[in-house]
Amino acid sequence: MWWRRPAAIWQKHRGAGNRRALRTVTQRGPPPGLLAYAEGAAVGWCAVAPRAAYVRLATSRTLQPVDAEPVWSVPCFFVRKDYRGRGLVKALLDAAVAFAGRQGAPIVEGYPVEPAGRQADAFVYTGLASAFRKAGFVEVARRSPTRPIMRRRLTGAAA
Repeated sequence: MWWRRPAAIWQKHRGAGNRRALRTVTQRGPPPGLLAYAEGAAVGWCAVAPRAAYVRLATSRTLQPVDAEPVWSVPCFFVRKDYRGRGLVKALLDAAVAFAGRQGAPIVEGYPVEPAGRQADAFVYTGLASAFRKAGFVEVARRSPTRPIMRRRLTGAAA
């Protein structure tokens, strides 16, 4: 819910209030994200929705919209620790692109980090630029040395 709510509202409803808000989003549909499973257990997740659903993107100096094109966004990931380093973020990106394409999205956008060196896992929850490149995304803007905005355009076959 962090991306979907203004900072003051997210802070005010921290914990149970934000969980209730996420439950409401989930029940209203479409799903707010995708799960990755291995051996019957959830091992990863990514958020995916139209960019307009993520109010913090519009107010961020670094991640504000590049243009007015209709874009779906993939703003964050979670991968269980024992499944990291196995390409799961790329697999989640591929699934997010396919999902957004089925919803009619012409473009999918992400906001990964591109750190100068090794980065703690807690700071790469938006994904790494290398995973986005492997999933066919290209950089379209960079307002910060470590935060590219990357897109993948969908065509008939990719959508």
